[in-house]
Amino acid sequence: MATFLYKLGRFAFRRRRYVVLVWIALLAAAGVGAATAPSAPADNFTVPGTEAQKAFDLLHERFPGTNADGASARMVFKAPSGQKVTAGPNKAAVEKVVAELGNSPQKATAADPYTADAVSKDATTAYTTVTYQAKSAEITDATHTAIENAAQHGRDAGLTVEAGGTALQASPSTGNSEVIGVGIAAVVLLITFSSLVAAGLPLLTAIMGVGVGIASITALATTFGLSSTSSTLASMIGLAVGIDYALFIVSRHRHELMEGREGEDAAGRAVGTAGSAVVFAGLTVLIALAGLSVVNIPMLSKMGLAAAGTVAIAVLVALTLIPALLGFAGPKVLTRKVRKGRAVADGKPNVGTRWARLVVRRRVPFLLAGVVALGLAAVPMSSMQLGLPDDGSQPVSTTQRKAYDMLSDGFGAGFNGPLMVVVDGSHSDNPKAAAQQVKKTISGFADVKTVTEPAFNPKGDAATLSVVPVSKPSSAQTEDLVHVIRGHSGEFTKTTGAEVLVTGTTAMNIDVSQRLNDALVPYLALVVGLAFLLLMIVFRSVLVPLKAALGFLLSVLAALGAVVAVFQWGWLAGLIGVEQTGPIMSMMPIFMIGVVFGLAMDYEVFLVTRMREAYVHGERPGQAVVTGFTHGARVVSAAAVIMISVFAGFIGSSESMIKMMGFGLAIAVAFDAFIVRMTIVPAVLALLGRAAWWLPRWLDRLLPNVDVEGEQLRKNLAVEPRPAAEQEREPAVI
Repeated sequence: MATFLYKLGRFAFRRRRYVVLVWIALLAAAGVGAATAPSAPADNFTVPGTEAQKAFDLLHERFPGTNADGASARMVFKAPSGQKVTAGPNKAAVEKVVAELGNSPQKATAADPYTADAVSKDATTAYTTVTYQAKSAEITDATHTAIENAAQHGRDAGLTVEAGGTALQASPSTGNSEVIGVGIAAVVLLITFSSLVAAGLPLLTAIMGVGVGIASITALATTFGLSSTSSTLASMIGLAVGIDYALFIVSRHRHELMEGREGEDAAGRAVGTAGSAVVFAGLTVLIALAGLSVVNIPMLSKMGLAAAGTVAIAVLVALTLIPALLGFAGPKVLTRKVRKGRAVADGKPNVGTRWARLVVRRRVPFLLAGVVALGLAAVPMSSMQLGLPDDGSQPVSTTQRKAYDMLSDGFGAGFNGPLMVVVDGSHSDNPKAAAQQVKKTISGFADVKTVTEPAFNPKGDAATLSVVPVSKPSSAQTEDLVHVIRGHSGEFTKTTGAEVLVTGTTAMNIDVSQRLNDALVPYLALVVGLAFLLLMIVFRSVLVPLKAALGFLLSVLAALGAVVAVFQWGWLAGLIGVEQTGPIMSMMPIFMIGVVFGLAMDYEVFLVTRMREAYVHGERPGQAVVTGFTHGARVVSAAAVIMISVFAGFIGSSESMIKMMGFGLAIAVAFDAFIVRMTIVPAVLALLGRAAWWLPRWLDRLLPNVDVEGEQLRKNLAVEPRPAAEQEREPAVI
């Protein structure tokens, strides 16, 4: 592989004008496709194979025209202190607002609270449910304005009016913090390279790669059902890995130039060695992201595949566009002192060398300290609660949260999370009697506050009942109630012939959590197993991939613990703008496992590849660890800081899911890069010695030799480099 990549790098360097033109053409084509494509579809959250989804599909079939997946808003009215909403003036004001909502855009239907039993027992609170033909992501600004104006008219009449529901969901924004993250990355690159040209190349190529990727996702959004969330995740990961991959190749190219190589040969060697690491690091990220498909949640699968596509583009950009631009830059990628021959080596070891020597010498204390630190950070994970966000997780200052609290106060904690029970009476002799029997039985269950009368479809073979729990939607008691109702489904079928299914947002949340828990072990087996095999091929070792996998588990558990501490416990939540704590998003653990595993293996490949390269060239195991840090620690540290900055930029998003992802990925990279890869890895390799690179002979014969360290490439070239002084006098290549 190294030989092939060497030739590719030289070709891109030599034919740089054509390579750059091809990438510009690809960006233009993707941009035109994105500009002419229809708008991205709304997030269609489905979980095939679950009972909640089966019931939801049954509603579409048996209750045509109800538009079960349409957006809805719930406006809540509270009378002034000492008054009731049933009083004449207050009632008139409520009815006026309801009529106004019914005339709002997008075919809205608003229920009269006085005829729909939507007034609290103490008559201080009432609500109306407004349903729309459009989905939540299709709600226009005109509709939002109509809701806000109607609420304000109610407030002008003296009522307290707040609104919530899916119709009020706003498009997420990241604010300026994403730009700040990229700015920090630029500063780190400038400090690392001490050259504007060298610092600008990774940023330029990463933006090019993300531009092609995001434009392609937008162009194909309608065809493959990719939502805006897919684009956000793809840009987050694509930008981070794009900068990192380019950083490693530019750094290796500079090293080769300072060794006395000519520009074309230096670019070829950089792509042949560092590029090999980029390919395998990219493959681990692709495996981790594409592996999210095994969970069988379409939204998660599409997010993973879209991000994987952007990572693949980042790899191709690093292998082709970077050497092409290096051809235009010439010696300008070096510092001015090096170009003018004024750089003098002081003979002192760099920080990476000194750190590696210290860790190798004190391997046991450093190993224990790293493991204990990550173990303590992981402790909060033991109390992690999973769920999907609703209006109860909104900041207390929002109208959605105020409406949620008003409903809880007026109608009970469980009112915001009713369960929908669907009775399929198509095989029952008496569907109406069956539905009444279901209502009677469920009413006798613990933690049930009310059960509505069955509402039948026009054909009369299916009915729905709304079950309001006593406890709040995210409580263990409500989850137990769902399981109890489902546990009696066999009895209902046996006695009445009807099939009983439980759905609704609360039931869907429970099913999603169960699906993710069930998929965790197969996902880990697939991703870790494939990556383990890949790393065995790269490092020709059994223990190094095993150590890499165990180190990843430490970092991801510690990162999840930090997420729980901030987003669930509320520790330091104010510093990153978390106004409301609550359950951790259900898909967060498996998502973090997938993404962090891929990114963790990046640093493993980049850092340990240099160690293996030194070991293959005859150095002792301990010295090989130090040599790897001498050449790689500064660049890996810079890459980690850049990736942390990019991910941290998404913490400023108004979308709780994106904010949590940004924080989780940023802290995970910090743990993995600076504690696992920079501390635990050298300590473990120093303890293992030569055993770290042991591979059974039979396995060595079976595994292909990809020559990631470039040993075969050096044998094929067998060319002595020109003197460095001659290289320094070489004019810029244009």
